[in-house]
Amino acid sequence: MVRRLEYFGIGCLVGVAAGIVLGLLLAPFSGGEMRRRVADRTRRAVEVARDVADRAEVTAGALGERVDHYLGRDEELAWRKVREIREGVERYTHAQTI
Repeated sequence: MVRRLEYFGIGCLVGVAAGIVLGLLLAPFSGGEMRRRVADRTRRAVEVARDVADRAEVTAGALGERVDHYLGRDEELAWRKVREIREGVERYTHAQTI
């Protein structure tokens, strides 16, 4: 089992290396042009990732505010119920002592 995993890992490494070499040899552009294209696409990908991260942050903030609001309302309702129960217990205890 371990030997199969080793062979699989070696096969993956050889495949990646072969893919890189073939990609460079068969690229339709010169090295400088290819580096420029890769850099441009990388910059665009970084901009998109930043935009997505910004949107996710805004969405998470809004969602967090809503959750806090609803949890706060639930907490407020729970404390109100606790007060009602305490008052009921006090009224019952007071009625029993009279």
